[in-house]
Amino acid sequence: MTGNREIHLASRPQGWPTEDTFRLVETDVPTPGPGQLVVRNQYLSVDPYMRGRMNDVKSYVAPFALDAPLDGAAVGEVVASESPDIAVGTTVLHGLGWREYALLDATSARPVDPSLAPVSAYLGVLGMPGLTAYAGLLEVAAMKPGETVFVSAAAGAVGSLVGQIAKLRGAARVVGSAGSPAKVERLRALGFDAAFDYHDGVRESLRAAAPDGIDVYFDNVGGDHLEAAISALNLHGRVAICGMIAQYNDTEPPAAPRNLSQVIGKRLTLRGFLVRDHNHLRDALLTDVGGWLREGALSYDETIVDGIENAPEAFLGLLRGDNVGKMLVKV
Repeated sequence: MTGNREIHLASRPQGWPTEDTFRLVETDVPTPGPGQLVVRNQYLSVDPYMRGRMNDVKSYVAPFALDAPLDGAAVGEVVASESPDIAVGTTVLHGLGWREYALLDATSARPVDPSLAPVSAYLGVLGMPGLTAYAGLLEVAAMKPGETVFVSAAAGAVGSLVGQIAKLRGAARVVGSAGSPAKVERLRALGFDAAFDYHDGVRESLRAAAPDGIDVYFDNVGGDHLEAAISALNLHGRVAICGMIAQYNDTEPPAAPRNLSQVIGKRLTLRGFLVRDHNHLRDALLTDVGGWLREGALSYDETIVDGIENAPEAFLGLLRGDNVGKMLVKV
């Protein structure tokens, strides 16, 4: 272990990031001090929220530093340990992705069981995206059996799980939007009752897919999807606002949905949420989702890009919607 490669933030993008936003840097493999580990990363996650961290603005999480490695969820094997609690050879989940070798305190690593699922699953269906889907649908939106659910970006890591969990928990009808005919077909294969390509028009497509309206909207997109959902929501409908990826690269302030006044008459609830506020559901996620996986009742997709040097392209592809399911980098 003599060489380590990291992806650094080279510049702050204005609008869409480009390859010049990132820099591949070669460093030495770190040496652990007391209570520390060195982890050889096997998979790292790229996620939409990372786009916001490239801006130097106040937010719920600190921005990435210039000329320093980016970070994010990763899973890998401990190759050196100065901790009595975590031995060499343990597979751990941690927050220092975007590099081949990570130096971290043992207290910030969470051991995972590679015999229960492929290790990549702990970055997807059994990790942050899975918990986001589970908590957002069942706790934030408080979906009840018999309701109709609409999910945007439904072929992504979170959305594809939201739709399946909704069906497994008794939703009467689940509708998803996606960005291509192939993704629409995948949603139908996953058990969505209806799916449409948003390029065909969101409002009209949603009305056709859910003629009796919707009760819950899981929002990953914002913009025209949120506006269409507000129009389609029934009385006392709920919106769990997870993300607004359609606006992340805008250089001008987005226009609010033009029909917000309907929130009053319909007595709607629009609630934003962060997955970190719902860690109390992690055990329930592992029990329920883990059980559904073992039974074959729930499926998940991964789009895997090989090589740390290709992590920037994986991230750009995520923003373009190139992925089906979870976008991962195999290190």
